Amino acid sequence: MTTKEERLSFLEEMKDVRRIKKPNRADIKAPKDLTPGHLERQRAATARPIIDRNPLTSDMVEPLKAHDVLEWMRPGVQHGVFRKLRLGQYPIEARLDLHRMTVEEARREVFTFIGDCVRYGLRSVIILHGKGERNPDGIAQLKSYLAKWLPELNDVLAFHSAQKHHGGTGAVYVMVRKSERDKQNNRERHGSR
Repeated sequence: MTTKEERLSFLEEMKDVRRIKKPNRADIKAPKDLTPGHLERQRAATARPIIDRNPLTSDMVEPLKAHDVLEWMRPGVQHGVFRKLRLGQYPIEARLDLHRMTVEEARREVFTFIGDCVRYGLRSVIILHGKGERNPDGIAQLKSYLAKWLPELNDVLAFHSAQKHHGGTGAVYVMVRKSERDKQNNRERHGSR
């Protein structure tokens, strides 16, 4: 608690203090002229080429029709494993729907999706690309690109058009490579090197 003498002493010290009438804010105005540093940063930002780390082809690809079957496997994939994939006997752990996407959007999504599958340890996934039956030329554009893109990704071991109940030739089962972490866990679990 303050005593009466302390309070009087404080008021005596503060007698010349006056309230500030203006708001206590700095007056900041953006400069109207661009500084040389600003111009240099603008030039550097527009001159720097954008690096596309996505390896998927964006060139023209061989056109496929609605009912063409997609199938492919890397050397070393066992035929029994590929057969189970083809028959849809692996549980579908994730799905990507490319319907209504442009080729460029689909290209980005497929690249990101497969990377995420490896990161999260998902091995058997499905990508819905559509059949392209409504296209006047009968060409299934996304399907055509997907058939080219999937073998370009090292993390894709195999793929096959889906069974009818999963979308038939408008979807594709994809088998994804194990992540290094999952490979190591298998080695430890089964005692091999």
